[in-house]
Amino acid sequence: MRFQPGTFSQLLAPLDRRAVKAIAARHRGDAYAKSFGSWGHLVVAIFAQLSGADSLRGLETEWNAHTQHHYHLGTGKLARSTLADASRRRPAALFAEVFAGVAGLLDSGVRREGEALVRIIDSTPIPLGKLCDWVKSNGRIRGLKVHVVFDPANDCPRVLDITDANVNDAQIGRTVTIEPGAVYCFDKGYCHYGWWNAIAAADAVFVTRPKTSMRLETVAERPLGDAAGDGFTVTADAEVRFASKGDSKLPIRLRRVSVEREDGSTIQLLTNDLTRPAVEIAAFYKGRWQIELLFRWLKQNLRIRRFFSTHPNAIRLQIFAAMIAYVLIRLAIHANRVRHPVLRFTELLACCLFERRHIAAIERPPPVNPARTHPATPPGQLGFAYA
Repeated sequence: MRFQPGTFSQLLAPLDRRAVKAIAARHRGDAYAKSFGSWGHLVVAIFAQLSGADSLRGLETEWNAHTQHHYHLGTGKLARSTLADASRRRPAALFAEVFAGVAGLLDSGVRREGEALVRIIDSTPIPLGKLCDWVKSNGRIRGLKVHVVFDPANDCPRVLDITDANVNDAQIGRTVTIEPGAVYCFDKGYCHYGWWNAIAAADAVFVTRPKTSMRLETVAERPLGDAAGDGFTVTADAEVRFASKGDSKLPIRLRRVSVEREDGSTIQLLTNDLTRPAVEIAAFYKGRWQIELLFRWLKQNLRIRRFFSTHPNAIRLQIFAAMIAYVLIRLAIHANRVRHPVLRFTELLACCLFERRHIAAIERPPPVNPARTHPATPPGQLGFAYA
């Protein structure tokens, strides 16, 4: 029978083992490893995200129960003490670079004609509470913060950074590489005038919400045109400028769009885009909700709320492994044209990680190895026809 790789092996197919080895060499990821290399650590960390293991002991038991599959995965048996030591020592930058590599595989590379290149920037807290004595607080939570640049067209995070909870969002936003012609959507937490000016200077567009303390005065009213959108209505459109006479002035023209939502609430949007219709500007900001859905899905379906270790490096490795697992799931869905919703597909995947099923038909039973064809039964054998 032709060899059929397991479901987990198919999921890991986009990961290049040689590339991971080269990344590990750059970061000295195997400097302290004797038998548990970076590749094995990465595979086990992804397995931990999908298997539902809630402790190192449970992960060790479940992984070692499938030793017959370790050879084709390029790994071996697991000892929880070895995994704990590797999670403390192996640089988190290694997993971060692996994530950047696989995230780039989801990019089609070609923008459709007339379609905007949208990037959504936001962050989500990872509460650790009193679990770790090294974490910092921002006044609301004690823990970490995950910063993401999200590509809604490919439903994939493009940039990922992990910081302490007290790090300002705008500080991380300024480190994002600006793509010319892109539309950057973010909330009022990313208010930094120098960064806004840099986005405009790079021939890109930003759409955000002004802070309540931001004083703006109207320069000229703009015609509304088509004011009805999907779940909202544009009520006003005007070119504005800062009313302050201090250093808060920007050398770029700004536009304020007022939007009324279905529930009757209103919001103000601020952008440097003076050409697109106001309805399209409002639709860009409404699409920012997709990154909130991503954060909710990750916290509900992957292991980034309960950690195997309290060490800061181990927690960062586990978060990066969760994001890598998410990207691999998206790649598998696209490559195999899976019609199941991502939640249903993840559930099926978790149930048959080591079964030899094709991902495109993951809901079907695995194929049965056909036995060798037996010769036809001689006539009269069942009739006890003795000579």
